[in-house]
Amino acid sequence: MTQFELHAPLDRVTEGVLEFDGQRYLNGRASDPRELGWMRGAPPPPEKRITFESSNVWAFPELRWSLSHIRELRTTVKVWRGQGGPSQFEHCDKSSDIDALTFVDADGRPRRFDEALFDTYADGFLVLHRGRIVYERYFGALEPHLPHSCQSITKSYAGTLTAALVHEGVLDDSKTISHYLPELRGTGWEDATLRQVMDMQTGLAFTEDYTKVDESFRCDYLRTIPKQGAHGEFSYKSVNTNVMAWVMSRVTGRSFAELLQERLWAPLGCEEDAYVDIDPTTGMPRAHCGLNVTLRDLARFGEMMRCEGAWNGKQLVPASVVHDLHVGDHPAKPLLRFGYTYRSQWWVSHNELDSLEASGLYGQVLYISPKAEMVIAMFASHPASSAHIDRVRAPQMLALGRMLRA
Repeated sequence: MTQFELHAPLDRVTEGVLEFDGQRYLNGRASDPRELGWMRGAPPPPEKRITFESSNVWAFPELRWSLSHIRELRTTVKVWRGQGGPSQFEHCDKSSDIDALTFVDADGRPRRFDEALFDTYADGFLVLHRGRIVYERYFGALEPHLPHSCQSITKSYAGTLTAALVHEGVLDDSKTISHYLPELRGTGWEDATLRQVMDMQTGLAFTEDYTKVDESFRCDYLRTIPKQGAHGEFSYKSVNTNVMAWVMSRVTGRSFAELLQERLWAPLGCEEDAYVDIDPTTGMPRAHCGLNVTLRDLARFGEMMRCEGAWNGKQLVPASVVHDLHVGDHPAKPLLRFGYTYRSQWWVSHNELDSLEASGLYGQVLYISPKAEMVIAMFASHPASSAHIDRVRAPQMLALGRMLRA
């Protein structure tokens, strides 16, 4: 038995099970949706069906199938990749070295890189170094051509588009939301500036509760949210992203999906169409969580951001937008999650890699480190809170960045 095995964390001792906050879950291998047989058969047997009517879409372990099949469960609109062929990645495989990388998690437990992917319920994990694919793995229901739910990574796409429109003078981030959306006069956003919305610095009587029915993108619901306290302090509220996307569409006359297609998907040469969840009655997008993309196309977006908005010799996003994420007018004190701050719907780290991070519920992440010339795209379907994921994943990515930087 190796030293690593001798010091393996206790939650690996019980075969097939991990425990978080006193709750026991099938582990990353035992919860593989292919082995559990979700939605197999013609038709699938009742006990293997996943539907919104049965309320098991977001349950675990069904979740591990759902996040790769949202289009089969919800109303969506396509983000077209355009007529051209996909842009190509060079490959320089470093899988064996990366798999063998060891690190110590936030609880002091030694971990091996490949095993940590199962412990964080990875569905897909891709690493770019200097723009080349050095590592790419898929698990469970995910395949290279299948879009996976981005969850709140969607916010960072929306924030990047909004910041670009501000740079171009199409939007003015000093103007109030009611200037752009008269419908929101008398609500909590009436005197909030667009910049305060972009940076999640609004005082709203809204609680971020993922256990309730998702209404936060519907216009009629947004009109009911009053102000609570002063604007100007960070408070993570997904409703802000939907208001921000509403402003973009109102001013440009283009839907969120159209803006993604015209400004990112076609210019990046994405391999596959993406899609966005929408309200079937109004067509309004879930701009806070509704984007579904393939792992490689997520990595393309990350690589463009690492290169200060440039892709294949073209400036798709102004370099000043990316620069502002690192040095913009952030709140004075570090926020949650390992001392990160927040700007234009991105998490900004202040560790040795000074990375940008887009992250989402259940373990989605896009991690960008210009210092390590590294981009990590990860999809996951973790059953517990992000705090459990980050205690493993944050040290894991820091260790990988150090390895590639060396």
